[in-house]
Amino acid sequence: SPDMELILSLKPKTVMSVSTLKYDLDEEFDKYGITARYVNLQSIENMYEEILKLGEEYGRKEQAQKTAAKFEEKLNEIEKKLEGVKERPKVLILMGVPGSYLVATDKSYIGNLVEKCGGINVFSGENVEYLASNTEYLQQSNPDVILRAAHGMPDEVVKMFDKEFKENDIWKHFDAVKNGRVYDLEEELFGMTANLAAPEALDVLFDILYPEQ
Repeated sequence: SPDMELILSLKPKTVMSVSTLKYDLDEEFDKYGITARYVNLQSIENMYEEILKLGEEYGRKEQAQKTAAKFEEKLNEIEKKLEGVKERPKVLILMGVPGSYLVATDKSYIGNLVEKCGGINVFSGENVEYLASNTEYLQQSNPDVILRAAHGMPDEVVKMFDKEFKENDIWKHFDAVKNGRVYDLEEELFGMTANLAAPEALDVLFDILYPEQ
């Protein structure tokens, strides 16, 4: 809930936000006569396309191209590393916020990172980024790896996850839990939308998915 009065006092020509918040913010921006622009940061490719557009518009074409090139370089590096990988792990991604958590599909940013690292998201082919969780249904997917991402108040969310995994008996039946392959992701690297830490996030994720490589 951005402070519209404060935004107006800054007299911006344009206010930028992410496309995933368009539904929540559009009406409010219209009401105050604020020109809003929404950038698509739902995947690495979308992000560097937006960076190139912004570079063109704001006279920073060379800088934008250098930034985008870093992403391309890292993606090519990951692809080469995957050539020697025989088995691709099945992955369940849980996105936690204080008090609850959702399942992240392949349409989410972290889902995009998992895909780039060759992981198989057990919730693929959906038209949304996140789904409500049903532990019995999740167990049937039997992932090799569970990734827990904390958003908003990460320390509180990690405690919530720890409590859920300890008190809900169903989790002990997951192969990922039995084999100790449950990982908490750092919010700075693994946010809800793409960011400039993507190359580092890919490296961290690759090591999680393929610890023996």
